Formats: sequence, structure tokens, C-alpha cells
Amino acid sequence: MSWIKLCLILIIVFVLISIVKLFLRNLLQIEKVKKEFFSFNYINKSHRKIDKGLRIFSAVTLITLSYVLLFYYEELISLLLIPLIVFMVLDYIVRAFFEWKYTEHPKQSILTISEMFLILIAVIVVFEFKLLVPN
Repeated sequence: MSWIKLCLILIIVFVLISIVKLFLRNLLQIEKVKKEFFSFNYINKSHRKIDKGLRIFSAVTLITLSYVLLFYYEELISLLLIPLIVFMVLDYIVRAFFEWKYTEHPKQSILTISEMFLILIAVIVVFEFKLLVPN
């Protein structure tokens, strides 16, 4: 049953992000930029280096934290959510900075920041209201 809840939550978040992006595009006259669906879409070489470094650091940190929390502090496993959110926010901020500073479409950074906030709110709501916990 929790898989159905998870799929429903993901669909709702995806639709909400799409609606907000469409609204912001129309409101702020932001042109649509073609992006690959499952691609990192790096802006330049600096963005690629910083993003890869951040991903490697976050992976090592999250694996280490999950090992420590799982084997030594099992009751605190929910603390893993905090660094996960921090690394997600850092990833979006780096992407938005490079979109703002180094592309010919700097308004795309507004869409990236709005997407970050919507995902952040969705994660907080799901965990605060315990929507994925079995009844």
C-alpha cells in the first residue's frame, strides 16, 4: 500500500512542479529551453567539476552516515534526512547559480529555485505528516 502512496505523491509533486513552472514561464516571460530528460545538463566545465565533486562528497557522506546510524544509532535513522535535504538544496543552488551566471537564459534559474522549493516542501510535508508510514 505504501508503494501506491509513494507513486501518488510523486505524481502530485511532478504535476505541481509542472504547473508552477508553466505559470512562472507565462508570468515572467521565461523562454522554454530544451533539456534531455535523464541528463545532468551541465552548463560548462566548471559546473561539471563542481557538480561531480558535490555528488561524490554527498555519496560518501550519506553512505558513511547511513552505516553509522544504522548500526550504532538505529533509533536516529531519521536524522539521515537532514544531510539528504542539505545536499539536494546545494545541488539545486549550484545549478541555479550556473544558469544565472553563465547561460544566455538567466531566468531559467528562477525555475530551478522554484523547483527546489517545491521538492523541499513536498519532502517536509511527507515526513512531517508521516504519509509513507504504514497504518
